[in-house]
Amino acid sequence: MQWHAQFAWLGDGVAADVLVEAGAERITRVAAGVPAPPDAMRLPGLTLPGLANAHSHAFHRALRSRAQAQTGTFWTWREQMYRVAERLDPGSYRALAAAVFAEMALAGISCVGEFHYLHHGPGGTPYDEPNAMGEALIAAASDAGIRITLLDTCYLTGGIGRPLEGAQLRFGDGTAGNWARRVDSLYEGTDKAGRLHARVGAAIHSVRAVPREQLRAVASWARERRAPLHVHLSEQPAENEASMDAYGMTPTRVLAEAGALGALTTAVHATHLTEEDIGLLGTTMTGVCMCPTTERDLADGIGPARDLANAGAPICLGSDQHAVIDLFEEARAVELDERLRTRVRGHWTAGELLAAATCNGHSGLGWPEAGRLEPGAYADLVTVDLGSVRTAGAGPGHAAEAAVFAATAADVRHVVVSGRQIVHDGRHLLVDDVPAALAAAIEAVTAPEEE
Repeated sequence: MQWHAQFAWLGDGVAADVLVEAGAERITRVAAGVPAPPDAMRLPGLTLPGLANAHSHAFHRALRSRAQAQTGTFWTWREQMYRVAERLDPGSYRALAAAVFAEMALAGISCVGEFHYLHHGPGGTPYDEPNAMGEALIAAASDAGIRITLLDTCYLTGGIGRPLEGAQLRFGDGTAGNWARRVDSLYEGTDKAGRLHARVGAAIHSVRAVPREQLRAVASWARERRAPLHVHLSEQPAENEASMDAYGMTPTRVLAEAGALGALTTAVHATHLTEEDIGLLGTTMTGVCMCPTTERDLADGIGPARDLANAGAPICLGSDQHAVIDLFEEARAVELDERLRTRVRGHWTAGELLAAATCNGHSGLGWPEAGRLEPGAYADLVTVDLGSVRTAGAGPGHAAEAAVFAATAADVRHVVVSGRQIVHDGRHLLVDDVPAALAAAIEAVTAPEEE
């Protein structure tokens, strides 16, 4: 297989006339400045490595537009989210997630980190297949043609010292030991089934949802398997206040003492941090996933992304509750939000933000062999139109800046995942009508009064 890119981002800059060759799933050769072979697929525009959406809750997509019609806070939004969670089953979840993952593919995303905590049936009753909901998500990613890291989430309490209630009962396994036994079956089954598009990692929902004495068990499960571990961290000031009241320390310090920080860990949001927290995340090389469109939509605040990166914490990006699915918007928001906070321009280069949009080579999702255009990497290619009304006139010398600071998901024209064409000329090749699939799946899981 051969592709010839008009321009391509090769990690340290933009090159012209780039030939990419692949055997099966992997790139075998990348050469710049060469004429296009007659049988190579032409890719006009700027070709990037596949993007990585490091933080997703697929079923939250059903809240888009509905949540924006109301005022309130994160906590009032959460009640709307619980109503959708109560209506899902494995079949409807697969249909919804497949449509959401197809929307991601259209936006240039080749791999998603799905932060999965909707494990059981209504009232918390396990399905006959205890991992039916996780299996539905893995199948949905296959339906949409992208890779998935299923971040199976431990969620045990409704707040520090509070039991689960209502829709939350579907999230809980009782203890971290029970969680580990269930996720072991999913982890081992995914490997035995040879599902090459899927890997299983772990997640701690938050220090609100996993008691301090059970955090270490989850962190140990991930560490023993060299699997990624993700955790919501200090998304809300109320979380910090609850942690200080209960434990006398910040959530970051609680995680550090439980052995949950490190290079395999990604802290999501990390919005309300102390200087000590920033230092702990940086010195342990814990990754941080910023989700600016969600953090803005839920009025969460602006996280200290630049300070975290300077301290040594790699930055990646996620669309979280999917107010929009557009990693170009997430990338530029990291810079633009910092400008609003400091009233100074130019905190991040386009190259740094492109690295964040690929989750630093997908390493934060447990796919270190992806996210780069180089031999040995997965053949994941995303081509952005440089001639749209948003990007026209940039010129090759500013193609990366055009992608980061002007392009949107609508400018993605072609997507290749593991050597397989998934999107051609802006059309998804596996899901025939993505808008119709989204509309039908959302209608099936939203109550009439939410319309």
